[in-house]
Amino acid sequence: MLDTRRMQVLRAVVTSGSVSAAARNLGYTPSAVSQQMAALEKEAGIPLLERTGRGVRATDAGRLLTEYAITIGKQLAEAETALAALRAGRTGRVSMRYFTTAGARLVAPALAALRRAQPGVQVELKLSDPDDAMPDVRDQWADLALVVRPPGQLGVDGVRFEHLLDDRFHAVLPVGHPLAEKRLLDMADLADEPWVASESPGPCLDPILDACGAAGFSPDFVVESGDYATAQGFVAAGLGVSLVPELGLDAPHPGVVVRQVHNPTPVRSIYAAVRGPAPDRPAVGGLLDALRDAVTQLGGTTAPGAA
Repeated sequence: MLDTRRMQVLRAVVTSGSVSAAARNLGYTPSAVSQQMAALEKEAGIPLLERTGRGVRATDAGRLLTEYAITIGKQLAEAETALAALRAGRTGRVSMRYFTTAGARLVAPALAALRRAQPGVQVELKLSDPDDAMPDVRDQWADLALVVRPPGQLGVDGVRFEHLLDDRFHAVLPVGHPLAEKRLLDMADLADEPWVASESPGPCLDPILDACGAAGFSPDFVVESGDYATAQGFVAAGLGVSLVPELGLDAPHPGVVVRQVHNPTPVRSIYAAVRGPAPDRPAVGGLLDALRDAVTQLGGTTAPGAA
């Protein structure tokens, strides 16, 4: 196999026209250059240089390898430039998982900001449920995932959680409902109402059940819905009331009214799950910064620490 470093020495010899001149240019001794050329000729199995007066010139094989040495030199320079860009975060690829309600108001502005700041970074997006993306991050199929987790359940081997947003749930009532006259509802106000389930069992439903339990009741779910838009449609039709997080109320149904609730206020905590505890690659760090900025634009509550 040909040694590419020796090929670059050959290029210097052919370009300068002598071993001694090449040695001066490279900072080597003439004997070291001669040894490199002898070793390269042995690898090539054919003479590469021939003497001419006080200098040398390339044979046909020497000219052939010199041309390849020039090409290899350019490619190595390009590789070094590409690596420098990757280290600096100007290029790279990030695989990200996100869930539906985070898409329009969180992911979209974050990606737009990342594209402006680091246009060479490519983000591969895949939609997932809020609690289903953890294995992808843990098993290194994804670099980052937006997930909903209870604050006390952040211990996952190989995964670091960056708190992004506490997304408050709001009461969704049919237009004309008696409770719509109140601007702020107690959770207990909803105790005797039929309920439209806006969530499937999991980390997004748990805060609702916990808040209802803290208010002294269990919700009577009469209709199940797979998404927030459908849940609002059921509420507008008068089938019940519901709780929907703020990120899910980007386009409220015209047949509903939205009211804040407290005592207690149900909240789902949204995190960026990333591989850890190793430092983030610059591209991943740039995406995290863009997500934090998007949360700030939303007016959400952020936390600088990681768990």
